[in-house]
Amino acid sequence: MSSITVAVLGTGTMGRALGMGMLRAGVVTAEGISGTVKHAREADEVRSLVDFAVDTDNAAAVRRASVVLICTKPHGAAQVLSDLADEGALEHDPLIISIAAGVSIAALEHAAGCPVRVIRAMPNTPCLIGEGMVVLSAGSKASEGDLDVAETIFTPLARVLRLDEEHMNTVTGLSGSGPAFVYVIIEALAEGGVMMGLPRKVATELAAQTVKGAARMVLDTGRHPASLKDDVTTPAGCTISALLSLEDGRLRSVLARGVQEAARSAAGLGGEKS
Repeated sequence: MSSITVAVLGTGTMGRALGMGMLRAGVVTAEGISGTVKHAREADEVRSLVDFAVDTDNAAAVRRASVVLICTKPHGAAQVLSDLADEGALEHDPLIISIAAGVSIAALEHAAGCPVRVIRAMPNTPCLIGEGMVVLSAGSKASEGDLDVAETIFTPLARVLRLDEEHMNTVTGLSGSGPAFVYVIIEALAEGGVMMGLPRKVATELAAQTVKGAARMVLDTGRHPASLKDDVTTPAGCTISALLSLEDGRLRSVLARGVQEAARSAAGLGGEKS
């Protein structure tokens, strides 16, 4: 895989994470990856944060690449592809991987104005520490081999799943927005510890590690979360008493509705009619 060449269009937080993750994993070489930013004044700053070339010329970067990662803001993703097509930068048929939330494969294919291999991906911010979640959906021209390439790119940073595109806005609402929901939960758990006398730093560490460990239990055992919850919930114990209080506060409903609302919002990020 080190023979592939990659252009990262939009080298912001996620673009930098993906680029550096590929480098660390040996998916690409430093000479085989380049990034772009919108304004020249940003280029020097971004160059200091990554170990690959960064410029402002999307077309030049794409012409050197076999894989193009579109990491721009959602509302600009289709225009980027359209501009690349107008400049003839897609004539060598690179694989296009878009992480633009809410922008459909159909919109990207239409913007290119020519047959292109498109994969839509939804990563989340824990990719920054190699603990992310990424879901992939293939466009009409993309092959299983193209999905394999995309999976190889993201695997150093995340667990990777393949799903039909119809699920992508819900994926955005759950795993894309989900880290923010979990941070609120960690903060709330820590606040409870502080209220009962723990130092804030200790309470935060306890809460964060507890969430991390519980999540690993779900992933590693394959058991339903309700079954794992029952292991902790002994008869007449403190946990069942607390769980009833959480149920009184409609915690389940509030979290589920949060995912629902985030998914609805994601559907409109690309400027398309939902």
